[in-house]
Amino acid sequence: MYQKLTIVGNLGRDPEMRYLPSGQAVTDMSVATNRVYTDSSGQKVKETSWFRVSVWGGRAETVNQYLRKGSKVLVEGYLRPDPETGGPRVWTRNDGTPAASFEMTAQNVTFLSSRAEDQAMQSGAGGGAADVVDEDDIPF
Repeated sequence: MYQKLTIVGNLGRDPEMRYLPSGQAVTDMSVATNRVYTDSSGQKVKETSWFRVSVWGGRAETVNQYLRKGSKVLVEGYLRPDPETGGPRVWTRNDGTPAASFEMTAQNVTFLSSRAEDQAMQSGAGGGAADVVDEDDIPF
């Protein structure tokens, strides 16, 4: 069997790196993907899906060094189901609405933002998709 998932999105917060007792680096990052479409009544609908991505080894250190909140990335890897439900991780937002995130292990991470774009986003001068991320919506 074979599974491959490819997502393109923006980091919802700075990556978080840690080292396992074995010395292997692991970096976790939250990636938001957005889809905008028009429903049957003619209304524009914006749909955001969250992915919690784990990056391992040397890639983990590189991701932690160069990416920041708002960075645009292309991630290739595979889904890891929630051990309790077999599906996505489900939680309730602060406003009481349901939400879900998908757990993903990265096999490849491609940086899509330039260093200048990432610095502009960090200084607050940036615009675009990175500004739509609401900290309260991040599940982790």
